[in-house]
Amino acid sequence: MSDNKTRKRQWLSAWLAGGAGLTAVATIVGASVRRSVTQRAALVEDPYADEDFETLDSDRSYVVTTPDGVPLAVREFGPPDAQVTVVFVHGFCLRMGAFYFQRKRLAEKWGPRLRMVSYDQRGHGLSGEASPETYTLTQVGRDLESVLNEVAPDGVIVLVGHSMGGMTVLSHARQHPEHYGHRIVGAALISSAAEGVTRSPLGEILKNPAVEAFRFTARSAPKLMHRGRNVSRSLIGPVLRAASYSDLQVSRSLDAFSQRMMNGTPIPTLLGFLNALELHDETAGLWTLMKIPTLIACGDHDLITPDEYSRKMAASLPQSDLVIVNGASHLALLDKPEAINEGLIRLVNRAVPGRMALRYRKVRERLRRHG
Repeated sequence: MSDNKTRKRQWLSAWLAGGAGLTAVATIVGASVRRSVTQRAALVEDPYADEDFETLDSDRSYVVTTPDGVPLAVREFGPPDAQVTVVFVHGFCLRMGAFYFQRKRLAEKWGPRLRMVSYDQRGHGLSGEASPETYTLTQVGRDLESVLNEVAPDGVIVLVGHSMGGMTVLSHARQHPEHYGHRIVGAALISSAAEGVTRSPLGEILKNPAVEAFRFTARSAPKLMHRGRNVSRSLIGPVLRAASYSDLQVSRSLDAFSQRMMNGTPIPTLLGFLNALELHDETAGLWTLMKIPTLIACGDHDLITPDEYSRKMAASLPQSDLVIVNGASHLALLDKPEAINEGLIRLVNRAVPGRMALRYRKVRERLRRHG
């Protein structure tokens, strides 16, 4: 039997073994998708019909190339010499536009005193794809360091991570504790977890033989994986979509925007980072975050990273501000952004010192770098 036939038989066997279980999970949570679509169709008005969710495309753009050669798409808004730089790190199967409402609110609040930087993680959005073995939390923590060195060599930084982006911040904190309390003065972890996502509904997907079949095929027979991309999306996609919003009245425009982000994620990226989420344990990064003010936020209906994970992280961080958003799910930053936005404003107020202290900090940082 040829290698291709053997791979195909292995793929089909695992898919048949796990497909029923995975489909059952998708069916249970996917029921809310069908109800949601029905109710959304009945809405007379869409509150976000006039919002341009692609606003970031008009921001200053450039590329940061990582040491292993992956181009990361970066967008920047606000004056380059602003006192503070806020860096947004998006989550799994999303892209930098996920912070649309946070960018808008912080710009209104702080104006020219704040610069905001967003980037697409490797394999997501406009950034380049990479070797599947690099889709790890350790690697994306390194990518964040590359971005910070390029976009914010001076001044103070506040990091904001959502979902896997929060795990990226923790990974960076584990690898670069020396930056925290000096260069990095605040951090927000939104709808995230330091460990243990295998206990959530996402974990049921991760443990399913069908997902392992897709992973095996992506590694050994990428052409076959390409032909099966619609199958994998049909099994995993409903779970991610159903977990995104808890409110059946969510805006049609907002729902369409989030689905475009998810559907635009390449299958190798999806499968590679699923594996990273399964293995992740970034609790060591929490020790570093003890040095600085933090915002820990989550929706109380989050199926991907339930609020128990946020409560546990907040309990370990003495300078944390815990925000549980009532009625929100995993995309609380888009679905019910007000509480998240106000939490970020409080974080910046707590993390950033007065103007004179900022000047002194900049001088001290230059002296430290140049010996």
